[in-house]
This record gives sequence, C-alpha cells and structure tokens, in this order.
Amino acid sequence: MPLVNISILKGKSPEYIKAVSNGINSAVIETMAFPDDDRYQIIHEVEPQCLQFQKRTGDRVMIHLTMRVGRSNKSKLAFYARAVENLAKDPGIEPANILITIVENHDVDWSFRDGIAQFVV
Repeated sequence: MPLVNISILKGKSPEYIKAVSNGINSAVIETMAFPDDDRYQIIHEVEPQCLQFQKRTGDRVMIHLTMRVGRSNKSKLAFYARAVENLAKDPGIEPANILITIVENHDVDWSFRDGIAQFVV
C-alpha cells in the first residue's frame, strides 16, 4: 500500500485522470503484490510551468511513491515498466515523459487513523 502522489498537467478530463490513476494502481498491484483494495492516491493538477521535466514539453506526468521498505529491486523495475506501458496505452503519455520515484520508510512511519501506528501495535 504505497501512498502515490501523481502530478499531471492542469485541465485534463475526468477520463484522462481516471486512466492515469487506474494505470498506476494496476501496475502497483500486478508487480508489487499489494492488495486490490489498497489504493491511496493524491492527484495534483498543475500548470505546465509548474511541472518542469528537463526540456520536455507536451503531456507529462511525475509519480512519487512512498511505501514500506521490503519490495525487491526486481519488483520495482517491473513496476516502472508496467506503469509506463499502461500510461502509454491509456491515456497515451509518451514513455519519455513519465518520471517515477520511490521512497521507502518503516512500519512506525504510518498511521492510518486514530493516531496509532497500526503496523507496530
């Protein structure tokens, strides 16, 4: 269950946003063995000048996952490939315009409710 922050260009249709959201979520589930119902996403719509990605222009997306330590390098590499494949297919984002980062933390770094670190109690 990663926390996924997704930055896209402002003004996209609900269908586009859903395709990005679903494409990333299915890649997480397929490659990193997270449960089907573990979906924690924040989608940020930003002005083009606020989503700078070297000299790339046009449609682009930046994806940042925060998750508990423990996934293998192999599963992360599979995630990158599947996420790019999904987003290239629908909604049609060029693979070169997709940036993905992952940061890992520990069980004590998560509280889902009630001010309790559920993974360590």
